[in-house]
This record gives sequence, C-alpha cells and structure tokens, in this order.
Amino acid sequence: MAEDEATAARARQQRQPPSWADIPRDLAVQVLRFLPAQVDRACFAAVCPQWRAAARNALLPAPLPLLALPDGAFYCLPYGKPFRFPRAGCAGYKTAACGRWLVFPHDDGCFLVDPFAGATVTLPALSRVRLRPPNAVASYVNVGIAGRNAHVSMFYPHATWMHIKTSNKMPINKLLLCSQNLVAPFIGSSLANAGRNSQILVCQPGASSWSVRAYDKCKLFEDMAFYRGKLYALAHDENLLVVNISQDPNTGDPQISQIGQVIKGDPTWSSVLITDDDDTSTTDKKKLYLVESCGVLLMVRRKVCCRVVGKTVVAGQNEFEVFKADLENSRWVNVTTLGVDQMVFLGRPCSKAVSASQYGMPNDQIFFLDDVMENNKEYSYEEETTSVSVYDMRSAEVSSPLPMAWKHEMISATWLFPWD
Repeated sequence: MAEDEATAARARQQRQPPSWADIPRDLAVQVLRFLPAQVDRACFAAVCPQWRAAARNALLPAPLPLLALPDGAFYCLPYGKPFRFPRAGCAGYKTAACGRWLVFPHDDGCFLVDPFAGATVTLPALSRVRLRPPNAVASYVNVGIAGRNAHVSMFYPHATWMHIKTSNKMPINKLLLCSQNLVAPFIGSSLANAGRNSQILVCQPGASSWSVRAYDKCKLFEDMAFYRGKLYALAHDENLLVVNISQDPNTGDPQISQIGQVIKGDPTWSSVLITDDDDTSTTDKKKLYLVESCGVLLMVRRKVCCRVVGKTVVAGQNEFEVFKADLENSRWVNVTTLGVDQMVFLGRPCSKAVSASQYGMPNDQIFFLDDVMENNKEYSYEEETTSVSVYDMRSAEVSSPLPMAWKHEMISATWLFPWD
C-alpha cells in the first residue's frame, strides 16, 4: 500500500509542469547578464526567493545609470517610461548629486539620500562654517564712479567666502562624497556683484560644521573630481587646481591646507559675439567637465552654439573636445578617444566613464544633458522639452536616440550610478 502511494506521488510530481524557480542558479546568472537595466534586474529578483538569491550573489557588470528628475521621477536606460521608488522622499533634490546619492535641501544646509538603500547622510548647515583664520572679516573699498559724484563699494582685494556668504541664496553647484571622511562641495553666490564665483568647503559626513579658507579668492569653478586620492577642481579658465587636504589638529576634521595650480588653461578660448549680414547674431558658451576614464583624468569641453535674439540667448547645437591631464608636464593634451572601450555619461552634478562593450554599445560616445548651474543660466531653449543626447566622437554627430523626455523647467536632471 505504501509503495503504491509513493508511486502515485512520483507520478503526480512528474505530471506537474517545471517551475521557473527550479532553473539552475548558473543559468539564472546567465539570464541576468543580459539585463543591463537596473529596473530589469529588480524585477528579476522579485520573481521568487531563488532568483533573488541568484541576483544578490551574482558577479555582474554594473547596471546602466538611472536618470533622476527633481519631481521624484526616474528613468532607467534604455526605457522611456518613468517610474518612482516605492519609498517616499525622492522628490525635491537640488542640482547636486554624487554617484548613487541625491542632495536634498534642509534648512540652510542639505543632506544626502541613497534612493536604492534608503540610507541618509547628514551635512552641516551653511551657516555653520569654521573660518580659517577664525577672526576673518570681509574687506571692501569704495571706488568712485567716473563722471558722477558717487561711489560704489567693491570687494577687496577680491571676492572671498567672507563676501559671498552674505548671499541670501547659496546654491550647491557641485558636491563630492570623496570618502567616508571627506565631503567637498563648491558653493555659489546669488549676489549680482559676485557673478558666478564659488568657493570650496569641506567637512566630514555627519559633522556639525564646514571648514573654509576664508581669504582664498573665489573662482568660477566648473567641476571637481576625486582622482587618485586627491581632490581636483576645474575653473572656467581651464586651470586645473589640486586641493590639498589636511586634518584640523584640534578636532581631526578635514580642512583645506592649500589650493595649487597644476595645469594652466588655454587663454585663447573666448566667447565672441558675431553678427551676420542679416543682423543675426551668434555666440558660443563653454561648459567644462572633469571625469576619470581608464585611470586618466579627462577634461571635456562642451561648446553650446547659441543664437542671440534681442536680449535673449537661445541654445543650439553642441560640440565637444576632450583633453587628458598630463600632470607630469602640467598641460592639457587633446585626445580623440575616451579610452579603450569607454563611453561617458556627462552631467553637471555627476559624470562617469563606463565600459561600453559590457552593454553591447559602441565606445567613444558622450551621453549628455541640458544641465545648467543654478547661478549660471546663460541661455534659454526653444523647445519646451528636453532629453538625453548622444555625441559620437568618431562622426562628430549628435543624436537623441532615447525615448524619455521631460520639461526644461526640471532641467536639473542628473545621472545616478547604483553601483557607485
């Protein structure tokens, strides 16, 4: 009798269709390797505990980056349909992001959020800054206006943190989470007479205050990168600066000991207004980015060709040049490739070079956004919506192959890199 029941049970088992959960784990990993999108991998892991374990333990190439919008919507390349993370709190980030972290405002400071894990990092308020030297004050000089019996107060001897910190609005134009012990943003100014000047601050994650060299000259910083254990900053004049970090002898907190120039930029590049015979004017606007690729620090120079309509500057096509930092000879060297098997996702808040072949994509492509610093809106756009554009370094052509689109009013879109 027992033998008959066992035989019947085996027969029923043989008649049952095989379960997807029973596929060998090595086969599940092979399937995962054909899923470069983060959202596809998440769906795979949600099927059953066996597949979730395979996804968690598999050694996979990094997924494609995500695109985050300030309203809390995300796009997962290469798909054009937005999605939202199940946990709340992903809307309202500022124009800064770093790797997998979004930067959110809080009082007069900010905090970081990892939308993938839900982790947060608290940063000090911008009103809590340790000055070096601690007794620093802002200095001004009165300058007479030619032909008028009047004077204007000017920064002296140049704009410093002591001048721009009085601004009601200080945008975080860039923020780097360099390590567990170092965060470095550069902070802009909304003061009309300060222009686009910014200053670099540093702190330790979770600290109660920032540190700043109070009398250092503010600069038109374009980007920063943490490269080979050192912090580098790129100015609008294409000067590359190294920011040397030391420790406060009393608190052990990071502080800037010195900022030195390691590469002098090209002084010949300038934005010139050209008027054609039909009274149409054109001008070029320059944007600069720093990104590491194959162990080399690259400067990407982006030229935005603009039309001038009355007092309005309207953006047109984009052109790119790439230079590598030759630190031994203190110069920029023009290059025609991003590196072996590399493509770059370029953005004002965050940029990164990744392997192209792991996604079955061609190399030497630059994926870029219509990104604008909060205190540097130099031009407007004809189109109501924008998207991801791609520059091919081999053909020098720009295309928009991806289906996602969003309004220019949410122009602070940023790349997010889940593996970073």
